[in-house]
Amino acid sequence: MSKLYVTDREGHEHVLEGQVGWSVMEIIRENNLDIEAACGGCCACATCHVYVDPAGLAKVGEPGPDETMMLDEALDVRDTSRLSCQIKWTDDLDGLRVTLAPKF
Repeated sequence: MSKLYVTDREGHEHVLEGQVGWSVMEIIRENNLDIEAACGGCCACATCHVYVDPAGLAKVGEPGPDETMMLDEALDVRDTSRLSCQIKWTDDLDGLRVTLAPKF
């Protein structure tokens, strides 16, 4: 299985099993990490905001227009900000590292 590395808001790293076809948000949520994901992955909020490690940015691609609009609502947006609900897991993402952004 492929691995997703998630750093929580306290700075602890968690190694999660990637599930092909799931979003990064779903993987994080199903492993009981503290991610709100209020809209359930519909790109209608910014409560699944994460920072993607710069080494993985090319793999996840650019955010689409809807995601960009929602990121405008998020706190502490950075060049590496993404909504985890919009990153679909593939085995090509093995080793991806993300950090949970501050809560709303």
